Amino acid sequence: MSPESTGQNEHHIRVYRRRFRAWRGNRPFWAGLFTMAGGIPIAYFPYANMHLGNVTLAMSTTAGAGSLIIGVLLVTLGLTMWFHSIVRVFAGVAAILLALISIPVANIGGFVVGFLLALIGGALSISWAPGEPTADEAALHDAPLSLDKQRPEREYAPEGALHGAAVPQQPAGDHDAASGYDGGTHRAG
Repeated sequence: MSPESTGQNEHHIRVYRRRFRAWRGNRPFWAGLFTMAGGIPIAYFPYANMHLGNVTLAMSTTAGAGSLIIGVLLVTLGLTMWFHSIVRVFAGVAAILLALISIPVANIGGFVVGFLLALIGGALSISWAPGEPTADEAALHDAPLSLDKQRPEREYAPEGALHGAAVPQQPAGDHDAASGYDGGTHRAG
């Protein structure tokens, strides 16, 4: 092992960090995080007891069940943004609507904190779009495969050739009229 080879001595945390960054870059990560962070105070505050010295303040209201449902739905929408980014626009609109509904239902939207976080998360989800591949990534995906194993990898097959499968071609004029075999063409054309 030489001191120049760093690939084998790379620490596992760096590998996990790179994988996480790649995963995070392919989905509306921050939108989901803000939406989930907005759902937690909306669901928590109606059931919380605050202690101020010897005095206990119970925040439970008649809208506690509605607050819990809104909070759980916001957390679910945040996870949906992460793991099913194809429905990000629906999840974003639903998060914004739930944030607006939480103002009268859930103690002023979780004391405005949950409302603002869910609103920002929904807006980020609607505005997020998948990135365009760079020139290097596009070249890797669009490069045709070589049919001949003797040629180097960088040399490409001619345009119009079948890639990945060898299909024998039938000659167009070789057919026997008595047997009904016409070489793959139909009689009308």
